[in-house]
Amino acid sequence: MEVKDRLRMIMDAHKLNAGSFADKIGVQRSSVSHVLSGRNKPGFDFVEKLLIAFPRVSAEWLFTGRQEKKGGEDFSSENKVIPDVDQAAAVASREEKVSVSEKKIVKTLVFYADFTFDVFLPNEK
Repeated sequence: MEVKDRLRMIMDAHKLNAGSFADKIGVQRSSVSHVLSGRNKPGFDFVEKLLIAFPRVSAEWLFTGRQEKKGGEDFSSENKVIPDVDQAAAVASREEKVSVSEKKIVKTLVFYADFTFDVFLPNEK
């Protein structure tokens, strides 16, 4: 996953299109378009403005997909961690309601406001 993909994750999490995202961070719309298309990499000014507009987004996560977890551990974007997402809104917006009794739970993830998370695996006997 590249920086442009993580930018899309931020935009999706805040329900912003490229134009409104550019307006929110204070850059030209063409700059966002060029980064999202892969034509350009985001420059320092672009990243600085993004981090100011979205203070809960970590620069480390933006560039590497990882973020330091308390205790020195880190996690990667493989876990699909989207920073700065209102968890209640994400759950409420689910289109499909699934009964837990119909599905087998294989993993439970708990995300915290400080961008850390815990993984719980059921005991299999």
